[in-house]
Amino acid sequence: MAFNIGLLLYIPYRALEDRVYEAVAAAGFTDITMAQSRVFQRISQAGSRVTELADRAKVTKQTASALVQALEDGAYVERVPDPTDARASLVRVAPRGAAATAIAAAEIARIEAEWRRELGPARYDRLIRDLEVLRRLTDE
Repeated sequence: MAFNIGLLLYIPYRALEDRVYEAVAAAGFTDITMAQSRVFQRISQAGSRVTELADRAKVTKQTASALVQALEDGAYVERVPDPTDARASLVRVAPRGAAATAIAAAEIARIEAEWRRELGPARYDRLIRDLEVLRRLTDE
């Protein structure tokens, strides 16, 4: 059975996502859902508006708002005034969210090391370069 490129990109991503989610849960962060984590991982360092998160996560603004509210209730994020617009707020990663992010980053590093060993450094580095090109072509 031949897989199309979409599936070939998605299947490894899904495996990575599952492992990261499991590692974060095993570290005690059991109250975050996969849907929440998909919005959470799109928060920029400076903070993001809910509308930006909705766009990046490809969900409605209402869905993003509900997910952000749940993340805020769990102390993973905080809302702060947007310094560029007094009517708006930014969603920023809170200390508890930063702790969960550290667990996720460590698991991602383990996965990347495994994949690098499996593919070999040259093939892995080429894959990363090629995926960066595709990201630039497709990231809106």
